[in-house]
Amino acid sequence: MHAVFALTCLLAVIAGFALGRAAWTDGHRTAENIARHRHTVTATTVGETTYRSGDQPSSRPVTVATATWHYPSQRPHTETVPVPAGTRKGDTVRLWVDGNGTAAAAPPSRTDIVLNAVGIGTGALTGIVLAGGALVAVRLRIVDARSARAWESEWAGVEPLWSGRLHPGPGAGDD
Repeated sequence: MHAVFALTCLLAVIAGFALGRAAWTDGHRTAENIARHRHTVTATTVGETTYRSGDQPSSRPVTVATATWHYPSQRPHTETVPVPAGTRKGDTVRLWVDGNGTAAAAPPSRTDIVLNAVGIGTGALTGIVLAGGALVAVRLRIVDARSARAWESEWAGVEPLWSGRLHPGPGAGDD
């Protein structure tokens, strides 16, 4: 069972590395593709900053302001976009936009890609090791239970001779 668990750990490392590398490659390719279709523009805030609650109940509020910019070919756009805290009306901010000029999220950063790849690889490694450990533990419990039953059966045959006591049952103690 120790050899099986060691083999499971080795396979977990290989699988974790392979999945992490695949996530890195896929994330890097996706980020490059997104970056090809997104552009940065300079937007001018035309409204005061406010706070908008995050997407999740536990997320922090985001500072937003109405801003205007021109993209593509001097086509004007006005939207409420995230801005740095302390931005005032008339300030300029850098903004990512898609091919239509609509505000969009920035492409994933190298840090985001690395964290995602490490998380996927580590998660796979952990999951495989835990599953392998659980299977080995279950198998060892089954082996221990069989061994205990076999020992009790053998002991029942040896104990009367070893201890000098007679077998219980019919005829025991009849002289």
